[in-house]
Amino acid sequence: MYTTSDIRKGLKIELDGKPFIIIDFLHVKPGKGGAFVRTKLKNMETGQVLDKTFRSGERLTPADLTEREMQYLYQDQDGYHFMDNSTYEQIFLTEDQLGDAKNFLQDNLNIKVLFFNDKPIGIELPTTVNLRVERTDPGVKGDTASGGTKPATLETGLVVQVPLFINEGDILKIDTRSGQYIERVK
Repeated sequence: MYTTSDIRKGLKIELDGKPFIIIDFLHVKPGKGGAFVRTKLKNMETGQVLDKTFRSGERLTPADLTEREMQYLYQDQDGYHFMDNSTYEQIFLTEDQLGDAKNFLQDNLNIKVLFFNDKPIGIELPTTVNLRVERTDPGVKGDTASGGTKPATLETGLVVQVPLFINEGDILKIDTRSGQYIERVK
């Protein structure tokens, strides 16, 4: 069991028999009355976002999720297809179920697929992925006084802000939690 002091972004809990992930929270200590925690929860099955307030010390049930190591295969009109590495069974997830994670998927990437009641509901990405720069403007000489950045479109379609020295074809390490550039891979 979790308590309100355990609440953090990414925590997976169960409410009314449904899995939710905490996407935002705020601890509030009013001058009068007891402390409470305001949360923004996302239903992991439907993608619905709701606001919920918990009183301080309230108990929360952890979501009963199982993880299976799977490999991303491809995307088509049905959704995103994954294959279990041990049984070769294939499943697919919709764009809504993946959310922003679709911006980091590369062919043959090994990830963890989350299951709730033996039904796939989402994925857990590695902390960083290496993606190739497809399109970016050349850096202009002398534009570095303020440590400038420019937009770069990566192979998955994700657009990130990168330093001016990054060129098309470079491989970049990207943080999957924030979607930000970390470094250029040699």
